[in-house]
Amino acid sequence: MTASVTSSQTPIQWDWNLPRLFIRRCREKGSGIKIYDSAGTRMSGNDLLLRTLALKRIIDREVLSADEKNVGVLLPPTAAAVVVNMALALSRKVAVNLNYTVSESIINRCIEQADIKHVLTSRKVMDKLSMKLDAEIVYMEDLKDKARNSDKIMAYLQTKFMPESLLASGFQLNKNKPDDYLTIIFTSGSTGIPKGVPLTLTNIASNVQGFDTIIGVKDSDCFLGILPFFHSFGFTVTLWGAMTTPASGAYHYNPLEPKQIAKLIEASKSTVVLGTPTFLRGFLKRIEPEQFKTVEVVVVGAEKMPIPLADAFQERFGVRPIEGYGATELSPVVAVNVPPNRALTPEAKKGTREGSVGRPIPGVRARAVSLDDGHVLGPDETGMLEFAGPNVMHGYLHQPELTAKVMNGEWYISGDVGHVDADGFIYITGRESRFSKIGGEMVPHIQVEEEITALVGGNEETMTVAVTGVPDEKKGERLIVLYTNLNGIEPAEMVKRLIAAGHPAIYIPSADSFIPVDAIPILGTGKLDLRGLKQLALEKTGNQ
Repeated sequence: MTASVTSSQTPIQWDWNLPRLFIRRCREKGSGIKIYDSAGTRMSGNDLLLRTLALKRIIDREVLSADEKNVGVLLPPTAAAVVVNMALALSRKVAVNLNYTVSESIINRCIEQADIKHVLTSRKVMDKLSMKLDAEIVYMEDLKDKARNSDKIMAYLQTKFMPESLLASGFQLNKNKPDDYLTIIFTSGSTGIPKGVPLTLTNIASNVQGFDTIIGVKDSDCFLGILPFFHSFGFTVTLWGAMTTPASGAYHYNPLEPKQIAKLIEASKSTVVLGTPTFLRGFLKRIEPEQFKTVEVVVVGAEKMPIPLADAFQERFGVRPIEGYGATELSPVVAVNVPPNRALTPEAKKGTREGSVGRPIPGVRARAVSLDDGHVLGPDETGMLEFAGPNVMHGYLHQPELTAKVMNGEWYISGDVGHVDADGFIYITGRESRFSKIGGEMVPHIQVEEEITALVGGNEETMTVAVTGVPDEKKGERLIVLYTNLNGIEPAEMVKRLIAAGHPAIYIPSADSFIPVDAIPILGTGKLDLRGLKQLALEKTGNQ
């Protein structure tokens, strides 16, 4: 094993039969609350299992054919969405949670790719979206009317009296195999058209249980579920993580509503919060410190967390956000910093390193390879980051050519540039798609962004600066800075300050490359919309 390849520990035996594990966890929770949502729903472990079993009977009888495999779900993160996803898993179906923040045409492309015949949703959702979908719509409200007394009685008897082994046998869960699909997640589309990523029982189980191994999820823990289930982090950690560990889950349908989220945190006594820096900015402005008093762990991903934001968050709430890292193709968790108060293993007790995204979770390996010839690099040498382990997808849905482009044998080519230090901490310096080649040199957009943001200072409530590149006849590309607020600094003055700070000339945008915009493009998942950012820059510079 070369010095740049790291693994946090020897891979463990995963309890990969997650549908069966869900039954067990509901039974263990018993009369204790297993899920909350902001609509006021509270379900004990027994209640959740009973409702899931009843819904399973109804959709098996009234909706799905025996040979139907992939089923669309178009619901925000709520108690109802949890029940739907669990019922489909117990029916040995593949839940495909569709992204309701994208256009009708993109949703329909996802439906076509996944060969979806039915989409489970609600009238409230469809009224808001006003979309025509290329599948048969099944409204959850209508399924209530199709419930029979026998469904309720049988679900009660199964919940109360039937052993887990008999339930698993009756539902044919023993026929599940480690490589069976649990879901298909479509990529965010931040850099193009979404791609279908089938994730297996082992993919998701290794992620959930690897995370659990290093932070020790407790019965008293409650995961705040504000990330949508079409987001791989939301699906793996806040849905299946909460449902197959001793923890509970608390769900709100919109991550951009801090006041309602704060009320949910208070009511559920949430301890683990997962989100993005964008969401944390909203928390800073609208949540009172007292409402956050039960929170022990805040993990952010999807974009780099600015140190000033972490400082401001810690000062207000008394808990410092830590960074993790992942990708849909990796189920999604690769690495995470571990707060000292939650570290269980000797490896995890190495703690956190500011600026890093942490060390790989159990079973995952990381390395950096040369951008020039692909040879494996040593510690602290910057190159393309690659990952291997049980969390790596088997391939994109129906797209073997695209799969071949991102796989290097067993290693997934992340598209992220960075390095791994001697202790295994991973540092991201930029995305391959977030570089501009100027005068033959690669200039990282993130670094330029950070330098400008540091000079602007102050406001961490919203993202105010984003850097991208557009074609340039002389240099190949030029940097464009889209901004909503430069804190009174004129572009020409900003250029002077960047020069005075000693940055290389090719890292410094020209004054006419600073362009004011109404808002920085952000995806519904809280990530910077790289495709939208590029498109906006092209429009503003007349490059179309």
